[in-house]
Amino acid sequence: MDQRDNFPVKLYIYDISRGMARQLSPAMLGKQLDGIWHTAVVVHGEEYFFGGGGISSCPPGGTVLGDPDSIVDLGNTEVTTEILIDYLTSLAESTYRGDKYNLFEHNCNTFSGEVAQFLTGRKIPSYITDLPSDILSTPFGQALRPFLDSMAINPGGNNISGQR
Repeated sequence: MDQRDNFPVKLYIYDISRGMARQLSPAMLGKQLDGIWHTAVVVHGEEYFFGGGGISSCPPGGTVLGDPDSIVDLGNTEVTTEILIDYLTSLAESTYRGDKYNLFEHNCNTFSGEVAQFLTGRKIPSYITDLPSDILSTPFGQALRPFLDSMAINPGGNNISGQR
């Protein structure tokens, strides 16, 4: 395999609470949370993510969230841009339409995990995927669930289904 056929894949991790989760979670939830995580997959010079507007993309670090709080190297992929766009378009028309977004069960991290598996066969870190159940396991999380379920995060970007 030629090195040109091997593309790096990164996971961009953002704390959408901007540090507030770390400060307030012990008092509110009775447990420490280091952040409220939004994730995106970066490959082929583009950042791909899922929110209330469906699957979107932008240049790396180009959402309203600014620069990521951390970046995880997920490895490399042989998947070309064309194959990736076909895959994402299919997801955008079915599983990852904007109306399917759910803050706890079908969110940006679910999307990042699925895309990471498709591209590299690797999972995203469990501290990210376990966060919803960590919150919902608290009395505060259970009380707020109806309100939180109605929230749809949309950090901007270009909608994938419109890229064809």
